[in-house]
Amino acid sequence: MFLQTQSKQNIDKYCDALKVIGAFSNLFSSSEKPFIQYRAAENLFCKAFSAENLARADVAYDAVINGCGIGIKTFVLTGNSKIEKVAEFNSLSSELRTLKGIELAEKLADFRNQRIEFADRIYKIDKRVYHIIGRDKFVLKVFEVGYDLIDKASIEIIEESKSSLKFKDALNEYNFNFSKSVLMKRFVVPEDYTEINVEILEEPINELMNLIRPDSKVINKKEADYKIGLFTQEELIPFKDYVILPLYSPEAKKKLKEPIVPLKSQLNQWNASGRKRDPGEVYISIPSKVRNIAVDFFPEKDVVFNLRIPSGEILSAKVCQDGSKALMTNPNKALADWMLRKVLMLPENDLLTYDKLKAVGYDSVKITKSSDTEYYIDFTKLNEYEAFIEKNIEDNNSQYKLIL
Repeated sequence: MFLQTQSKQNIDKYCDALKVIGAFSNLFSSSEKPFIQYRAAENLFCKAFSAENLARADVAYDAVINGCGIGIKTFVLTGNSKIEKVAEFNSLSSELRTLKGIELAEKLADFRNQRIEFADRIYKIDKRVYHIIGRDKFVLKVFEVGYDLIDKASIEIIEESKSSLKFKDALNEYNFNFSKSVLMKRFVVPEDYTEINVEILEEPINELMNLIRPDSKVINKKEADYKIGLFTQEELIPFKDYVILPLYSPEAKKKLKEPIVPLKSQLNQWNASGRKRDPGEVYISIPSKVRNIAVDFFPEKDVVFNLRIPSGEILSAKVCQDGSKALMTNPNKALADWMLRKVLMLPENDLLTYDKLKAVGYDSVKITKSSDTEYYIDFTKLNEYEAFIEKNIEDNNSQYKLIL
């Protein structure tokens, strides 16, 4: 488990910080069970153990450190366990709706496992763990359990009703909700957990006010900044700080017209007619709806910049083609080697299809700008590009109000 590899000093500081956050629970709740907001829990964990925070991405893990993928969860305990959501399959609900019993459980196992293994390939993960902050009466119970694939060979149906399917494998118990297309897992508190007693302040606002008074005893600015940082997260501005780019044709997808991923361009450009092409000749399309607004997001055409992939490696990239409508790497095959071969596990000369993207649960990428020469690329979930466009361009309440 992850905590077993950490120093006692770091663990003690982490537990002390959780205790402090829990003490301010009355700012948000009147419950006797401490309140820990999930994003604060993720930020605190990453700060305490110098883990990479994956909040900017939309993958199976919340953090990664030294090849270990970590799912961070905080929830109210019910007795010695709690059923909690671990995956959503809204985009695959039409397919799941046709299945029942063991066939449904096995298909859920396929989808769940594919998403976990997809994230493993992106971040070069060889170990996984769930880090849990369980909230009980005036107590936090911190523990870790396995982040396991579903073992299809040992699946047994527990109960099936009109609303859900309960099943288990050799290691865990699961519950799939039909209407919400949500898969839940039962988390059980193990015998070896860390218990943190929390004294919830009756008037936490008074304590916060003391921090900003001139005569406040809290004068350690670094400590104050650290505590404040646990509760804040930088807001990224669409089209200025980040854009979403589809790995398919948005028009074809909208009209349900195959092929949704073009056969002779974009990530299948190697298959284009004419001259002989290398199997790694590919690019990511930058749609006009993005280019027309994010005019200063990317450098000018053919200007090289660094593109950091989730594993931390840096690719040399540039925008090219007429109208700067394509994102490519140099060498060109570097993008194919990473995205198509290592992540999507697509052999050379095999066409990328939308079914392949749908199976892993991701069909677009998020490009985040750190500076004019430094960018990050992360995969984003199905339909994220459409949601990005609708929210930021086509919504009547949007500040843009453009007709493209």
